[in-house]
Amino acid sequence: MLKQFPTPKEAHLKHEFDADLQYEYFNAVLINERDKDGNFLELGKEFILAPNDHFNNLPVNISLSDVQVPTNMYNKDPAIVNGVYWSESLNKVFVDNFDRDPSLIWQYFGSAKGFFRQYPGIKWEPDENGVIAFDCRNRKWYIQAATSPKDVVILVDVSGSMKGLRLTIAKQTVSSILDTLGDDDFFNIIAYNEELHYVEPCLNGTLVQADRTNKEHFREHLDKLFAKGIGMLDIALNEAFNILSDFNHTGQGSICSQAIMLITDGAVDTYDTIFAKYNWPDRKVRIFTYLIGREAAFADNLKWMACANKGFFTQISTLADVQENVMEYLHVLSRPKVIDQEHDVVWTEAYIDSTLADDQGLVLMTTVAMPVFSKQNETRSKGILLGVVGTDVPVKELLKTIPKYKLGIHGYAFAITNNGYILTHPELRPLVREICISAFLPS
Repeated sequence: MLKQFPTPKEAHLKHEFDADLQYEYFNAVLINERDKDGNFLELGKEFILAPNDHFNNLPVNISLSDVQVPTNMYNKDPAIVNGVYWSESLNKVFVDNFDRDPSLIWQYFGSAKGFFRQYPGIKWEPDENGVIAFDCRNRKWYIQAATSPKDVVILVDVSGSMKGLRLTIAKQTVSSILDTLGDDDFFNIIAYNEELHYVEPCLNGTLVQADRTNKEHFREHLDKLFAKGIGMLDIALNEAFNILSDFNHTGQGSICSQAIMLITDGAVDTYDTIFAKYNWPDRKVRIFTYLIGREAAFADNLKWMACANKGFFTQISTLADVQENVMEYLHVLSRPKVIDQEHDVVWTEAYIDSTLADDQGLVLMTTVAMPVFSKQNETRSKGILLGVVGTDVPVKELLKTIPKYKLGIHGYAFAITNNGYILTHPELRPLVREICISAFLPS
């Protein structure tokens, strides 16, 4: 796939210097939409859709892909437009793949910039509020492929200065960080003022797997946080480093990357003595700092803490800023994979695809994905993460590869993921929730 891309740098130069550059940007929401004068919208244009038996008679375009952009992002942001241009070469790759293997379902590329290119092209419909909240970078297949497993301690400042909107933004920031954690990750959340307050008191001094149940449990407890007192960050940092060290020594957890996420409206010190004690010179624990609010009085201290510990600093002033700013840390944690050019293939747990139901009912799917890197010297690390490519695989297709004649009359095959989730088993009867995962929202 990468050989067929122009590099992002080449694409940027072409886009910058050639005003007449021709490329197709079919926005999945705007395709076939017209204005009041009957003209196609700028990013919509005419996009032929026809029912296809292979896709459960959904109207699709098997000649082209289209592009979905989250509602909270600008469709014509230069980074989006540039990415749409250089990823257009994937159209031929997708079509060729489908010609070679007609059993393929959805193929897609999730960009690190946020856009989602999907084949075959299909129209996306916003909800009743005109919103499409889907962001490919929050999906399991993207997170697992883009980053290595990680142990994370999230520190939330609940001192008196965090009252009101700041605490609301802080809670949303924590929730967005949880969205970026997958089943291979472990975490805990600690609120601090003069004392430490574990969000889940029953889990003091340890980390838990970031599966869906645990993340939802912690989200419910976030509502119980309230701001008062004075923030004693030194106590919180000591606790976080001790947890990560102790948990790592048990042999549990990810046994890979470690990070501390600090969410606060300021720090009065750089706390270099604590970092010297626990983290230097190896700097095995990355520090990511999120400054809440518009004031920048303590920004320098937080920037120093992040830079001195191989992390990243960002400022979040409004609720609208949260998601995009939280995503920045994924680029940092993907650097080891970029440097080593690790194109690891990942498989997600099985999930239900409600839009491709067949005569036998809902279809069980799994997603296979791998990271995509630029090999240009665009950073000191030589290259950047461009995004993740993936395709959905019906579990029944996997079953076809099993040599049943070797199993015997009473034998059967089953498969589980590295996290213990059942991928396929003769007695697997998944519980169907009110909302099933749709075909164009891969797990």
